[in-house]
Amino acid sequence: MFWTWLIITASVALVFSLALWRIPAWLRQRRRSANDQARRDFHLQRERLECVFFQTAAVSGKPRGLRWVDCDFDDDVTYACNRQSGQLAALVACTISFEAVDGGGMEHVAAVGNLRAATAVFEFNGKQWQTLGRAIFNLNPTETIEHFRDQLVLVGQESAGRVA
Repeated sequence: MFWTWLIITASVALVFSLALWRIPAWLRQRRRSANDQARRDFHLQRERLECVFFQTAAVSGKPRGLRWVDCDFDDDVTYACNRQSGQLAALVACTISFEAVDGGGMEHVAAVGNLRAATAVFEFNGKQWQTLGRAIFNLNPTETIEHFRDQLVLVGQESAGRVA
């Protein structure tokens, strides 16, 4: 009777150990699969997301005294993951043009018409892509990840027509 219980206990412990050993690999594969689907969804929704980005950023009042005129998005996409939450983000380089708002104090600043380089931020909330109109000025997507290295980790980059 003792040996029977010992064998059953050892068998259950072995099965439990194997299951625990496989769970991290299964979770990584599941997250990778979900991220792959999210990346495909981003491309399907990209045009709409870029419009939402521009509209949201334009009404934000930032930068103060300037009105958003145009935003030209690069074709390439860089994906990053939040180190704590695991939330996926798509970062797209863009060039933004502004004009001075009447009475905003910037009417006589010569640099207002200069094009500004920035990174547009899009986030996947687990179900859909969204944007808050957040632009990281003066940094391209790779530099943005480096600047926020305590918060973000590079997941992948897609050049126009090529996935890496």
